Amino acid sequence: ISFEMLTISQTFVVLVIFLLIVQFLKLRKACQQFPPGPTPLPLLGNLVQMNFQLLLSVLFWHFSHPQLAKTYGNIYTLWFGWAPVIILNGFQAVKDGMTTHPDDVSGRMVSPFFRAGMLSGILLATGRSWKQQRRFGIMTLRSLGMGKKGLEYRVQEEASHLVEFFVITVFAGRPVDPSFPLFHSISNVICALVFGYHFSDEDKTFHELISATENLFRFAGSFIYQLYEIFPWLMCRLPGPHKKALSCYDVLSSFARKEIRRHVERGMPDEPQDFIDFYLAEIEKDKPKYDEDNLVCVINDLFLGGSETSSTTLYWGLLYMVVNPDIQEKVQKELDAVLGPSQLICYEDRRKLPYTNAVVHEIQRFSNIVFVGMPRVCVRNTELLGFPGTIVLPNIASVLYDPEQWETPREFNPGHFLDKEGNFKNREAFLPFSAGHRVCLGEHLARTELFIFFANLLRAFTFRLPEGVTKINTEPILGGTLQPHPYKVCAIPR
Repeated sequence: ISFEMLTISQTFVVLVIFLLIVQFLKLRKACQQFPPGPTPLPLLGNLVQMNFQLLLSVLFWHFSHPQLAKTYGNIYTLWFGWAPVIILNGFQAVKDGMTTHPDDVSGRMVSPFFRAGMLSGILLATGRSWKQQRRFGIMTLRSLGMGKKGLEYRVQEEASHLVEFFVITVFAGRPVDPSFPLFHSISNVICALVFGYHFSDEDKTFHELISATENLFRFAGSFIYQLYEIFPWLMCRLPGPHKKALSCYDVLSSFARKEIRRHVERGMPDEPQDFIDFYLAEIEKDKPKYDEDNLVCVINDLFLGGSETSSTTLYWGLLYMVVNPDIQEKVQKELDAVLGPSQLICYEDRRKLPYTNAVVHEIQRFSNIVFVGMPRVCVRNTELLGFPGTIVLPNIASVLYDPEQWETPREFNPGHFLDKEGNFKNREAFLPFSAGHRVCLGEHLARTELFIFFANLLRAFTFRLPEGVTKINTEPILGGTLQPHPYKVCAIPR
């Protein structure tokens, strides 16, 4: 019996080895269709070489020392099980990959975690639905003033409120962590557009929304999130932080549905006043793909995208001013020379303030908060990137730190955006909003907010470290965006 059992065991081992060899040979053949990369293993792909880290984590830790790009070139392939992911590294590869055939790479890869809670909207939608929602979103935001003086006035109003907040902290005589006031003021711009009103800084509901947003972005950089993406069939059945993260998205969705009901009960005005009004009008026209579920997801996309990214960028900006007081002083001298002390700062003023404009751009480049672009999917065969269904990931960090494009990529240097005469110059490799057809929907709004908020703050205050604090951590924290470590500053009136 033992001899027979041994024979069965040996046969099983031989069979497994044979199947693994067959799968390995199939994988090797499949690799020939894609750009080069490390050799994948059956079932695991390149997870062993990457220490079972999620792809985004790998790219974050490797953007400082891009070994993979040095070995395999600026377009290479990583395998997650049987799924090939084409990585675009460096400005030229990202530009060519995203803009040569933009329609071919306009699909969206939805990861298992996001598929569990976010099924439509704009950010994660693909195909015809995405085109409809994005087109409607752009047209509606323009109708609500994006790119016009009407929306700029909202930004100026919130910037004034933010200055008032820092004035109050000065009178209170205490250092302050600027994270919440920045988020509150930036978020109120998009809230006014979407919901038709502002939140007070003491509003309980708003604090719940902030908490939910913070938890979602924090979870996106956690180890449990990585496990969920690798083993979704297991993690969805287990308790843990992923359940809390999904419940946080439910908090946002629940609030969105309450706002929709409030608008419906109020009745449609003669002229739509906010984004929800415009969308409900489309639903009444009985157009396909315009329904309440889609509206909820679009509202969440606008709130998350319109609050987190710009506020985080400004949070980095104040940190860089504290670390580089000489740059802060040069910005202030330019503001004093060009603008009156009570003059309303407009986005158009950036043309008269080249150094300030350059600093704002360098804050975006150097903070690199969206260090990789959202994964794209080839929707049809493209010679450059592969076949339909192939996942494409643009490594935005490698563009913003590309040594072939920036003179001192690892230094905070506003000179990157200035010519020899001190005039502002645009840089083709400045791609914090990504490129191609899925470029950031709110790019113009974000640019307006960053310039007006930053200029208002530095005209009114000098930011310094609290007394007794001599060091500050400038290393990023990995999450849905790259966040600074929490810090406090003193706002000294000028």
